[in-house]
Amino acid sequence: MNYAQIAEIESTYTSGGVGRRPVALVRAQGARLWDSEGNEYIDCAAAQGWANVGHSHPVVTEAIKRQAETYVAGQESSYNDQRALWMKEMASVLEGSLDWSTCYLHPSNSGTEANEAALKFARYTTGRTGIVAMMRGFHGRTFGSLSATWNKKYREPYEPLVPEFKHVPYENVEALDEAIDDNTAAVIVEIVQGEGGVYPGSTDYFQALRRLCTERGALLIVDEIQTGVGRTGRWLACEHHQLSPDVVTLGKSIGGGLPLGVTAWRGEFGQFKAGLHGSTFGGNPLVCAASRAVIEVMAEEQLPQRADMLGHWLKSELLSLNSNQIREVRSLGLMVGIELRGKVTPVLQQLMENGIWALPAGLNVLRLLPPLVIKQQDLVTAVRKISQTLS
Repeated sequence: MNYAQIAEIESTYTSGGVGRRPVALVRAQGARLWDSEGNEYIDCAAAQGWANVGHSHPVVTEAIKRQAETYVAGQESSYNDQRALWMKEMASVLEGSLDWSTCYLHPSNSGTEANEAALKFARYTTGRTGIVAMMRGFHGRTFGSLSATWNKKYREPYEPLVPEFKHVPYENVEALDEAIDDNTAAVIVEIVQGEGGVYPGSTDYFQALRRLCTERGALLIVDEIQTGVGRTGRWLACEHHQLSPDVVTLGKSIGGGLPLGVTAWRGEFGQFKAGLHGSTFGGNPLVCAASRAVIEVMAEEQLPQRADMLGHWLKSELLSLNSNQIREVRSLGLMVGIELRGKVTPVLQQLMENGIWALPAGLNVLRLLPPLVIKQQDLVTAVRKISQTLS
């Protein structure tokens, strides 16, 4: 089908909840995308941040094919070999990254579900009800995670939301000190605020947050849905700050393209009581096999180290542009925000016309989240196209 046919059918039946660009993507490989008309794009968005190992990585694809022929999904209330092996491998990565002695894992189907489980676990464990979240933070679109999300454009159509959520300024220790009280079950935070404009936090801030949560008996939940799985140059962005949270959430890239969310917490907090939380498809054998392949690829191809190297290079190249259209460049690894002096939408449109697929982060921030497997020459091309567009 051509673009017009595809767009007509989708427009007839879609809910309308998600905006569409005027293009139909039909194929992807590595860090390249192709549309229905045969146009090729360098992917600097990693499909909204999930394609850290690239599109259709052969190791991941082979794992999916092999498992699809064996056992796709079944009852959550039974044990499974792929889930068992995935849990062991995932726990090993998290324990090493976060300095945990042991941990427990709850698999679900998305990042927002992972955050829902984290919020429920915090209330269940502490017996408290209050949640502190950050201004500019984004944690998902279901009711609990939406209540932790700050931007009013996401919140207002669905209010009233879940009660007892507070929002405080990011990087403001005094505001945290005032907000965390004896009814606070948890504080939820991103190491880099992605949707909020690509704002990295500081080590001093996170260490103060850790101290306050420990002193007052609140759990510290770190949302690593966009920053995790090597994106920032470490397996988890917490590692940049020697931060050991109580709960961490993953999504996006951890499933290698299949829907998977992960909620993990320190072993000393114990487990949910059986029957208090569950997921029909969470941790199914197919997605666990895919995620095991992701963990393998991350290690074999040293993708966190590659993200660190390319991220430093890319930031330097962007800073050297000296464009009067650029207000600031913020980044950590291959998570880059270019704050512009004007609106980002026209820039995104022109970049797309020139074969570069990028993302916004608010009204005036151009966000780059390329797959960690992207070739450096593709990034050279992307920087050149950005320079041409902004001039």
